[in-house]
Amino acid sequence: MSKKVIIAIIIILILVLGIASGVIAYFVLNQVKEKPEDIWQQYISLITEQKYDEMYNIITDSSKQQISQEDFIARNKNIYEGIDMANLNVQISNVVEQEDKKTVKIYYTETMETSAGNIDFDNSVSLVLNDEKHYEIEWSHSLIFPQLSSTDKVRVKTIEAERGEIYDKNGVLLAGEGTISSIGIVPGKLGENRDDSIQQISDILGISVESINKSLSASWVKDDTFVPIKDVETDETELKNQILQVPGIKINSKSSRVYPLGEAAAHLIGYVQTVTAEDLENNAGKGYTSTSLIGKAGLEKQYEDRLRGTNGLEIYIEDDEGNRKTDIAKIEVQNGEKITLTIDSTIQSKLYEELKNDAGFFVVMEPNTGALLALVSTPSYNPNKFVLGMTTDEWNEINNNEMKPMYVRYEQRYIPGSTFKPITGAIGLSTNSLSVDDTFSYSGLSWKKDGWGEYDITTLTAYNGPKNLRNALIHSDNIYFAQAVLQIGKTNFTSGLDKILFNQDLNLEISTAKSQYSNSDEIENEKVLADSGYGQGELLVNPIHMASIYSAFANDGNMVKPYIEVKDVQKTEYLVENAFTAEAANIIKEDLIQVVEDPEGTAHDMKVSGRTIAGKTGTAELKGSKDADADVLSWFNCFSTDSNGNQLLVISMVENGRDLGGSHYLIPKIKTLF
Repeated sequence: MSKKVIIAIIIILILVLGIASGVIAYFVLNQVKEKPEDIWQQYISLITEQKYDEMYNIITDSSKQQISQEDFIARNKNIYEGIDMANLNVQISNVVEQEDKKTVKIYYTETMETSAGNIDFDNSVSLVLNDEKHYEIEWSHSLIFPQLSSTDKVRVKTIEAERGEIYDKNGVLLAGEGTISSIGIVPGKLGENRDDSIQQISDILGISVESINKSLSASWVKDDTFVPIKDVETDETELKNQILQVPGIKINSKSSRVYPLGEAAAHLIGYVQTVTAEDLENNAGKGYTSTSLIGKAGLEKQYEDRLRGTNGLEIYIEDDEGNRKTDIAKIEVQNGEKITLTIDSTIQSKLYEELKNDAGFFVVMEPNTGALLALVSTPSYNPNKFVLGMTTDEWNEINNNEMKPMYVRYEQRYIPGSTFKPITGAIGLSTNSLSVDDTFSYSGLSWKKDGWGEYDITTLTAYNGPKNLRNALIHSDNIYFAQAVLQIGKTNFTSGLDKILFNQDLNLEISTAKSQYSNSDEIENEKVLADSGYGQGELLVNPIHMASIYSAFANDGNMVKPYIEVKDVQKTEYLVENAFTAEAANIIKEDLIQVVEDPEGTAHDMKVSGRTIAGKTGTAELKGSKDADADVLSWFNCFSTDSNGNQLLVISMVENGRDLGGSHYLIPKIKTLF
């Protein structure tokens, strides 16, 4: 082969290789870089990741001419985050290439979760192939929601749930919507002596001048604007008349949560207030906002989840004229429950008035059903003040009060004194370790067992007749019950107390402290055991628990379960069945009737003509030294045993009993209930 032929072949090969390379380069340069479905899924992922700027980068130039990047980001951010979008997902159903070969239309179903529920819709999107052979999204507002146009807005509307109301057994409102008075200032009418008027308002309402001026200087305030300063109850007539003498004052009515019984039921019903940051943190995910109300005490707090209800929420499209265009999602509002209590507001209010200036409590219950008719703790506070807003002085007056008006006394536990003697007797009778015929020998008002040293047990009243169970209850004989419990024995005694739920949670609708018979695991010695027999020692009893125990004397030995909410079907439940034997319970009942009926009975002043009432007085010493000047707790417990009228069981106690006259201070207050 000649040299010329070889050169020619080489040239031809070079040309062929060049042409082949060009062809390959052409096809490579003109090949589509990715699938349109992948670009659309990428866009959806960017929404989920809230990368709105990157979303803008993959829309067409023609789309960008319709909306700036700033507006695009704001539009998507405000809508998706405003509806609390989550778990966005797209399922592509079809991909159709258009005639121009540069445009692809994707049909899909979109689903997402929002604060107003799940949303799903069918939609379509066009993707256009650019000069670099990349698909870009032909964006429009309808890609967010199919019905959304450029001038529309997506609205999220909360429908506030109405807080449930609380009623007594007779339909009397205890907590619910009511009317209050809003005291405000109309700045333009303060007059020439504006500063003097503001100072007068400050003095009368107990609000600082600085606080008033801050309210008046708000940006929305004009001369004729009503600027609210303080909310007060509608019946605060004297205060309202006084403040109305100041120029510029105006009083409007408005609705608010109110507590019509006020102080009389404050501890029981409680109150609501605006949530705190701590409340929001503790109740995250429950739908509370910075303006929500939340129960802070009493049944308002205990029944919070039932009373508050669930807010409704709507997501909808609104046109540029403010008209609702299309509903997107909706959660129906669920108002709070209406709760009806077994409480009788007449009894509740009456007993509060009887004891409001003292420290004490009343528990009133139907002995045969367990329905609680009154739970009164005194002194008290006005729950309406907590809703309306307190001044510092008002709060300090409550908080620094030595009598502790916010202390819920019927939830606590106390030394029961002689009101415990029937329980000691019932345990002895039920365990056959004591009988009605057992008598004890002692004389005088003091007794001690050999070996006790200086320690002795005293009783207040000498009496004729045998030292037996009935006479010991009629005359409230400490010495008898000290000797009786020693005969009963520690094992029988503590087992009997365990049976009636000492040292245990009662799991009632109302919180109760655990009753106890010892500061440790057991009664440590016979001196403490002897003292326990007549209600001293280390005994502490909760009043509501005491009501249940006393109900056993009216129910053949069965302790009824106290309850406070009226239910559709209510049958009597027992905390403890056969807490005492029926025989023991009825013996104690008859003896307690004699405590009232017998002229020498310590509760004879409780006798009511035409009624049969069983009762027991009690004085609990607060000092182990039995100092004659030591303060005492005075108790009186009683229950009706006839069918002549209302069936009531009352547990009551007042502190500082020595100065007030003991149990006999309580008896007249209770007597009128029967």
